[in-house]
Amino acid sequence: MTMINSVNDLRFLVEKARQKDAVALDTEFVWNRTYYPRLGLIQLALSDEDCYLIDPLIIKDLSPFGELLADQRTIKILHDAPQDLAILYKATGQIPKNIFDTRLAAGFACLSASLSLGNLIEELLDIKLEKNATRSNWLKRPLDKEQISYALDDVRYLRAARIILINRIIGPEIKAWLQEELDLLNSPHNYNGLTENNRYRKIRGAKGLDRIGLAVLRELVIRRERIARKINRPRGHVVKDSSLIEISKTRPLHLDQLYATTSLPASVIDRWGSQFVAAVHAGLACPENNLPELERPVRMNKKNAHMLECLQEFIQLKSRVQGIDPALIGNNDELKKLVKILSKSGKTEMVRQMDGWRNSFLNDFFRFAT
Repeated sequence: MTMINSVNDLRFLVEKARQKDAVALDTEFVWNRTYYPRLGLIQLALSDEDCYLIDPLIIKDLSPFGELLADQRTIKILHDAPQDLAILYKATGQIPKNIFDTRLAAGFACLSASLSLGNLIEELLDIKLEKNATRSNWLKRPLDKEQISYALDDVRYLRAARIILINRIIGPEIKAWLQEELDLLNSPHNYNGLTENNRYRKIRGAKGLDRIGLAVLRELVIRRERIARKINRPRGHVVKDSSLIEISKTRPLHLDQLYATTSLPASVIDRWGSQFVAAVHAGLACPENNLPELERPVRMNKKNAHMLECLQEFIQLKSRVQGIDPALIGNNDELKKLVKILSKSGKTEMVRQMDGWRNSFLNDFFRFAT
């Protein structure tokens, strides 16, 4: 193991890495008192024995590492890649390209697509990883032996895991399906999470609001997001979700009403109250045609329910034959929407099961259903 703590050493390592067909990556970070995760360590493996730890607390210029991320010729292997990619994208300013996600690949290789790294490595290589340092403070220096061992193990076996997974995939068609999914990781849009404009839908209690209340909540969430980002604090440190729901119901139009009708601490109102009131006004002024639609559960009649049962049986059977985790095809809500569309009783909208490799997977069922 070599600790990389200078820009010159990092440049040398990156040039060495770019000569490889594939390298393994991981990150360690702390995310409890900030809006953005605080990157504490980057792990890079060129082989199972040639492993490195890059210290981003000392190296402030990570642009050389960004060149490796953006290099289309070198495969970057990660396990459960999206969060690491988002962190590395922000740290380097470079969009990672040519990603191989071993968690995702497992789902196309006769395994579950939700396996932890430890379970995957034990399944493929019969090696049990120690996980005692999972909740370490990765911002503290020096790192202890346990942390170093844990960090290195997170990348040491990924190259071997990738080769085994590829060899387990049944046929070129399934490999092409996997590549289609992996290609989505070339765009930050697919791993940077919810946008400002749709995060409000995930707030607990949002489903109990009417359309105007949802419009107010949407404005509140947008403003909270911008505040949290600006001061680099968790969203809940600005204002809790439950308080946003409360404001969306009471809809105070003035600061005095905000004090009187909500349980928000006075300190929060003093600091951010004017923005919350402005959000209420913006939500109430939302035109009718721009009000959020209410999310209603997909209702199934007997015909729909029978088709859903047939669809689920088809997915289970074909998944077993082709060695795919059926969860990759879609969750239950998605399948219900698909059934409603196929039975002509749903909205004429596209769902992901009607496009790309999932459409190919379901093609025989579509012919039967229509």
